[in-house]
Amino acid sequence: MTLDTKKNVFVKLGEFLAQFSENNTVKNRAVLHNDRFFDAFVDLIHLSQSHNGWYTPEQVYFSIQSWAEALTEENLTQWLSPYDLDKNKSKNVALILAGNIPLVGFHDFLSVLITGNTVLIKTSSNDQHLLPFLAKYIIAVEPEFANKINFVAGKLENFDAVIATGSNNTARYFEYYFKDKPSIIRKSRNSIAVLTGNETKEQLTALGEDIFRYFGLGCRNVSKLFVPKDYSFVAFFEAIFEYKDVIYYEKYANNYDYNKAVFLMSNFKLLDNEFLTLKEDISHASPISSVFYEKYEDIEALKNKLELESEQIQCIVSDGVIENSTYFGKTQKPALWNYADNVDTISFLITT
Repeated sequence: MTLDTKKNVFVKLGEFLAQFSENNTVKNRAVLHNDRFFDAFVDLIHLSQSHNGWYTPEQVYFSIQSWAEALTEENLTQWLSPYDLDKNKSKNVALILAGNIPLVGFHDFLSVLITGNTVLIKTSSNDQHLLPFLAKYIIAVEPEFANKINFVAGKLENFDAVIATGSNNTARYFEYYFKDKPSIIRKSRNSIAVLTGNETKEQLTALGEDIFRYFGLGCRNVSKLFVPKDYSFVAFFEAIFEYKDVIYYEKYANNYDYNKAVFLMSNFKLLDNEFLTLKEDISHASPISSVFYEKYEDIEALKNKLELESEQIQCIVSDGVIENSTYFGKTQKPALWNYADNVDTISFLITT
């Protein structure tokens, strides 16, 4: 397959995904293979929560729409234009996927196929249905992909390189197990926000999206705030009030009650608005329904600190006070060229 052929397949997938949204799912008769896939995908979206309690229709629709917006001819061309894909020698690439948020491994899946490689996929037990469904759609659009996509239930074998995503604990296992193979091993990371106290209500409300989307389960969710020494959280709590309905979701509410109780029994001082707790803590990784915060006095000193801690951080949200930061409300819609852990997946795939 030529690169143009492969790009066109994923553009067609984007057109298929664009039909599905929480409030306006409408069948477009111009989309390929809708008779076979449209109704089945609607059913799968609404069954996803039975497969994984965190995969509510709202969260699955958000992920689908994010990928629909990303998979355009313009985006794919911009993403791939810096690379010489002719250098790539076709190989078998194993993917060990996470399952914390819907379709979290899709970028790796896309990267392996768009570079002309064959993919061997070990899905997470928490996300076993969405990606295989999209793979079937891709094969329907371009049957040649049938020989390029393999889902593996048992032991991974006969692969030349591996991309594995997991926790810090599983990463140590991956590093040992795959020590003889070219690899990208992803560990636990968290995202942070740096506030100055001059943020508008609109910016702080958008920050709520970075905190609450996917219930805070993603590495791109903000789990830590850095604030000035004399910062008042009143404006922050007022701005995120529109996310209050998150507490009506039972799994989130259970985490809120449990984590709040643990904090209080440990005599930690908390700020609390009845659906989110704020705790002063130097760690970047906060539990579900809680965000940690840390005070700073000098922004340049904070920049140096964050540089030293860069391997723990997925992305930084700010109003430009931190170089190359992500703007408020945008963490969960990365561009195709925004690589996880800042590791260029395409370069890895074509030079390995």
